[in-house]
Amino acid sequence: MVDKLFIDGFWVPPIHGRTIFSINPATEDIIQSVGSASEDDIDLAVCAARRAFTGEWGSLSGYERACFLNMLADDLEQHREALAVLEVCDNGKPLLEAQRDVADAVSCFRYYAVLARELDELQDEPNPLSNASFDCRVRHEAIGVVGLILPWNNPLLTAARKVAPALAAGAACVLKPSELTPLTALQLGAAAERVGLPRGALNIVPGFGNEAGHALGQHPGIDKVVFSGSVPTGAKVMSAAVSGIKNVSLELGGKSAFIVFDDADIEAAVEWVMCGIFWNQGQIYGATSRLLVQRKIAPRLLERLVEAARSIKIGSGLEPGVKMGPLVGAEQYRKVMSLIAHGAEEATLVSGGGRPSCFSYGYFVEPTIFDEPDSDSFIWNEDVFGPVLCVKRFNTEAQAISYANDRRYGFAAAVMSADPERAARVANALRAGIVWVNCSQPSFIEAPRGGARHSGGRRALGGNGLADYLEVKQVTRYVSNIPWRWY
Repeated sequence: MVDKLFIDGFWVPPIHGRTIFSINPATEDIIQSVGSASEDDIDLAVCAARRAFTGEWGSLSGYERACFLNMLADDLEQHREALAVLEVCDNGKPLLEAQRDVADAVSCFRYYAVLARELDELQDEPNPLSNASFDCRVRHEAIGVVGLILPWNNPLLTAARKVAPALAAGAACVLKPSELTPLTALQLGAAAERVGLPRGALNIVPGFGNEAGHALGQHPGIDKVVFSGSVPTGAKVMSAAVSGIKNVSLELGGKSAFIVFDDADIEAAVEWVMCGIFWNQGQIYGATSRLLVQRKIAPRLLERLVEAARSIKIGSGLEPGVKMGPLVGAEQYRKVMSLIAHGAEEATLVSGGGRPSCFSYGYFVEPTIFDEPDSDSFIWNEDVFGPVLCVKRFNTEAQAISYANDRRYGFAAAVMSADPERAARVANALRAGIVWVNCSQPSFIEAPRGGARHSGGRRALGGNGLADYLEVKQVTRYVSNIPWRWY
């Protein structure tokens, strides 16, 4: 499978012979080369998916699809340690995080296997009408061929979260992983081959976004485009899909707020804030990168945060005890360092801000904390997508809510308070797709996930995730013995 694409159940070389180098971000060494899909390769993959959807794969029942999903889960579980190590080498995240991602990917396939079986029971469900002369039934049918364009921050887990519900629904998939982190997605293709997934149901075509991603988004054979990534790229995906009036689902960036009231436990707040911004090196859509602290406890909380941030062990994700690995690649490293330099002109840098002194190579960035940026500053309002936290003080509940909602993003938010009524009141007032109370970042397969406004509008995971790959069909029959007169 080296230098090859997974199309129609076979490993095939790219038509034009192009390759991508996968780089270990901790060492800057080449791990291996990977085939790079062109527009012609995308066309082959989409045609294979269409044949699968109109043929063998599309004819299977929900129960039969569930069997394949469970076999994929079993295969991933059998190779879990190798997959976790590969994810660390390709992406840079600490091994413990990679192991959790693999376990969550396994659970995701098992969860949607259950929902696939339940789909059979939903077919032709009665829909009560006010007119007894008609019988109305509702069918839930796969949307068709879907193009999945994935990011690099959680490669295998994000692939599972898109592929599992799509296959459960009966859709056929063309998956384009990020050119920065294609290795575990390709292993998903290897798993599909081992379990005998019908040919064309899942096709995996790594490639660059401006070529393979663009071709996938505008291909006339694609019925739905699913994209996770930045807002600017999401806008391009939407633009590419417009000509075909395609169904589009977007999961985009954020600048999520974490509100801490003065009755909160400071040590617990420190732990959750740290998790919210330094997990996966801050490279998560829901990163709570804007900390709003009630003025009374701000000095103490900031002091403890700085102490905790400076104690984080940074290094290769395979080293024992490492809590933060490198950023994913050179371009992301340059971007984050540039934004930190910009931020230092707008706010007080109280911790971090550079490369750890012990590293002369690798894309490592210190956990970084800025204090009191202006409300209109770039560092306060724009998504850094790195380990950068901005801290701002507030006086009243209303002011905290105003600060939190005063942004174009709406992926997530968090609130911490010992007063359950206040926490509930604030959670209801926050404009975000996800709100965490007295915690940050928990994500569950069973619960809907997605943002609002510029963070995207559709919901993944849970029953919503399955519904995103289904179309609802009304079938109404005239059942009366009385002849119908239209006039």
